[in-house]
Amino acid sequence: MVAFLIVATTAAILLSMGRGPICKCGTVKVWHGVVQSSENSQHLADWYTPSHVIHGVLFYGVFVLVGRRWPLGARLLAAVMIESGWEILENTPLIINRYREATVSLDYYGDSVINSVSDIAAMMLGFFLAWRLPVWATVAFVLVAEVGVGYAIHDNLALNILMLVYPLEAVRQWQAGG
Repeated sequence: MVAFLIVATTAAILLSMGRGPICKCGTVKVWHGVVQSSENSQHLADWYTPSHVIHGVLFYGVFVLVGRRWPLGARLLAAVMIESGWEILENTPLIINRYREATVSLDYYGDSVINSVSDIAAMMLGFFLAWRLPVWATVAFVLVAEVGVGYAIHDNLALNILMLVYPLEAVRQWQAGG
């Protein structure tokens, strides 16, 4: 219930920031796989959804280390709060402009609210997978997701972080297909 309230509050904050509830195209798709399009990050799932699942895996791992004595629900709530905070920050002009200037995401103008809510749900899925799966399976999932998405779209969580923090021209050219 508390997680639902956090997500609902996040959605309300995003709406108050001017984020559209759904894609400006007027539809809600389960999957949108064209990265270089105005519909990227506007639907329920896209090529960046695995990154959010990995967030959940990473949050689970961090909270095993720093919150081992916390109940699982408290760790999940902390992860939901962090992911929700990221979704809000990610949709500010600061981060949107950073993506547009430091990466090949020239058409990125932020997420729709439904995409942000879906991203939080994907993080929760990753958290639960890490809780239930053996460590080797969780690590294998992360590696397959990172390599697979990296191969498919020349981007993934690691490259996304790199290009936001320390953009490299060689990576930008590779991502652009050069």
